[in-house]
Amino acid sequence: MAARNALLKHLRVHVNRAPPHHDRSACAGGLSQLIRRHFSYEARGSFLEKSEVTDRVLSVVKNFQKLDPSKVSPNAHFQKDLGLDSLDTVEIVMALEEEFGFEIPDNEADKINSINLAVDFIASHPQAK
Repeated sequence: MAARNALLKHLRVHVNRAPPHHDRSACAGGLSQLIRRHFSYEARGSFLEKSEVTDRVLSVVKNFQKLDPSKVSPNAHFQKDLGLDSLDTVEIVMALEEEFGFEIPDNEADKINSINLAVDFIASHPQAK
């Protein structure tokens, strides 16, 4: 028992207590407000509007140096319509990741072979900004 008490004495964590004038209920209220805001944000949907995603995806693809911007349309397929190879498609997906601020997993990126598929994936992703 003495050894246990000696060990616990050295392992104690010192906690700085709030000054007596600090209102603990305000702190708890602040936390609950933060939680409510977070969940209300989630509930109302944090997804981007599909029209905004479409415009931004079209802009990224039109700015891709290896293709003619006049051929780019919302229904364009990267290989069939735009003549891009698989490496070009990877570069476009990387540009979309940069534009929307999140990483597209490789298994999902492999499925994105048209503008419509890119728009659908990004518009349904909660991390897209």
